[in-house]
Amino acid sequence: MKKIHTRAKRRFRLGTHLNWQSLFHPEERHRPKTFKTEEHARAWASAQGLKPEQYHLKKVKRNKRFQVV
Repeated sequence: MKKIHTRAKRRFRLGTHLNWQSLFHPEERHRPKTFKTEEHARAWASAQGLKPEQYHLKKVKRNKRFQVV
């Protein structure tokens, strides 16, 4: 990764010994897709080409949402 010049660091108000790379190249977090209702989850699964015997629904986020597993 290319270093940022000192003047650029001053312009962005970055510390000299801090991890500034995370500001310019953040890592994408891939979270599982969740749905509010079972109907929405089943509709999404059928749109993806999954048959009902190929998946099951799991309750996540304090039993308020559903995840296709």
